[in-house]
Amino acid sequence: MTKKTFTYKDSGVDIKAGEELVDSIKGVVKETHSSAVLSNIGGFGGFFKPELGNFKNPVFVSSVDGVGTKLIVAFKAGKYDTVGQDLVNHCINDIAVCGAQPLFFLDYFSTGKLEQNVGYEVIKGFATACKENGVALIGGETAEMPDIYDQGEFDLAGTIVGIVDEDKVINGASIQKGDVLLGFKSSGLHTNGYSLARKVLFSKYDVNDYVEELGSTVAEELLQIHRSYLPLITALKELEGVNGFSHITGGGMVGNTKRILPEGLALDINWDGWERPAVYKLIQEIGNVPEDDMQATFNLGIGLVTVVSADAVDAVKAKAQELGEEVFEVGAVV
Repeated sequence: MTKKTFTYKDSGVDIKAGEELVDSIKGVVKETHSSAVLSNIGGFGGFFKPELGNFKNPVFVSSVDGVGTKLIVAFKAGKYDTVGQDLVNHCINDIAVCGAQPLFFLDYFSTGKLEQNVGYEVIKGFATACKENGVALIGGETAEMPDIYDQGEFDLAGTIVGIVDEDKVINGASIQKGDVLLGFKSSGLHTNGYSLARKVLFSKYDVNDYVEELGSTVAEELLQIHRSYLPLITALKELEGVNGFSHITGGGMVGNTKRILPEGLALDINWDGWERPAVYKLIQEIGNVPEDDMQATFNLGIGLVTVVSADAVDAVKAKAQELGEEVFEVGAVV
């Protein structure tokens, strides 16, 4: 009796498809590189040589994150070129609020069956956001795992590394009672709260349904790109009296901003200080979601909070206006 032959491809892993994907992305990845990048895609590690001449005591800052169940919306919509941008921008914001300048990014893309066009679109998204933010995409991993993911599914993770002078680290230590919270708009849900948003919205709508209240389809609303606040933070952190930044992600405005408060201080949020975008009103109405849940789950239209001294409010508002940013007084430190 002839024994059955099993190959790696028979088990669901196509090495050739992986190699073809790597070849297809080399051009878009290389566009993110500067002279600081010493390696090309395909090696065992990414090499980056930072210019440290302008730093007295350089400190490296890193963060790792994913996109969460926003990916399920991308699967349903068949749109894959935005979730990579979401991930890069999210990671950049997380270190920018610490005062860091991002240097390089590494990605992890895992899927059940590698579809080259999907992989290319996702990685093109990484490269697009890296290029927009002056960040090098210096490495990544693509894994094909047929027994982990169902057909058409994938997951993403990313790591960002940046640098800041030790005496310019922004950690909220200078925040005081009486400081003012200034909020800046988000671009939709960013990358948090999608498990609740999906459960509610998909109980009534299909992904491509046009919703009058939103002025768009469900997919267009939920796949808005998580914006990068790097240019805004870079400008504001140079101003006197800017004492802290909070990136509003999972946990909402209170959950994230209280992380930078010195002991003994608390937040007094003015929840009526800005117009809540329609998508949140829709989610709350359809799902009968309690207000406490809304506040703890979503950014509710404010993606970045800057904590500033009361006498610095006018200067920050003026700089924001110069940058074309709308700013809202969303609370105070008490």
